Amino acid sequence: MHPDDIVTPQTFSRFVALGDSQTEGLNDGDDTQGYRGWADRLAERLAVSNPDLRYANLAVRGHLAGQIHAAQLAPALALRPDIATVVAGMNDVLRPSFDLDEVSAHLDAMFGALVGAGARVGTLTFPDIGRIMPIARPLMPRVLALNARIRTLAARHGVALVDAFPYPATTDARIWSADRLHANSTGHTLIAAAMADAFGLPGSDDSWNRPLPPPSVRTRRQAARTELRWLTTIVSPWIGRRLLGRSSGDNRTAKRPALTPVDTGRPVDR
Repeated sequence: MHPDDIVTPQTFSRFVALGDSQTEGLNDGDDTQGYRGWADRLAERLAVSNPDLRYANLAVRGHLAGQIHAAQLAPALALRPDIATVVAGMNDVLRPSFDLDEVSAHLDAMFGALVGAGARVGTLTFPDIGRIMPIARPLMPRVLALNARIRTLAARHGVALVDAFPYPATTDARIWSADRLHANSTGHTLIAAAMADAFGLPGSDDSWNRPLPPPSVRTRRQAARTELRWLTTIVSPWIGRRLLGRSSGDNRTAKRPALTPVDTGRPVDR
């Protein structure tokens, strides 16, 4: 092999994650012990080959794309990241006031600013939410339209893209928590592996998108009980907050606003 053919892996020293509850890591942990989430897991993977890596997570649950742009972009740029992730738009999709052009403009601005500042940027499309929770099927045209915009914007700015929509693994109930809105620990591990693959990190591959083993079969009574519990404990309170104009992110701040060293004592997901 000629020396010019040898590709030296890119090194990173400052990773900043922008987004909402998924990037914050909801349901991969809890409010008492703290949330881990896919961004933390990705940081741990990055730290394996970048031992001096420092990591900040500016994500706040409930934030819309405009709020992420307004509240998180400037602090992110001030941290001078050389690698960053931006995941936004699903909270907008769930709102009656969803505006595709407005959400796209916020994503465009964030991608452009971070790439322009020299960061390697990653993002993802959203899965088929109609398969995760059938009640959300009427929102599928919005998801499809937003995903198309995300693909276009990622290509325009040279953003690493995890296209989550086509793969059955991303809608498997076993990677989602009981609320069906947030990934569980298995799901966050899968997202981290997918983002590592998109960035081409050492040791990454596309095994994240392979279907999980066949699930056990539930009885109709078990399925009905699960649906009733979900409607009463998750959907009803969510609707109540919307009617009152409240958000899960009210009075919350970023869980990791400063660049700090990554805990390399944890087992790294593979």
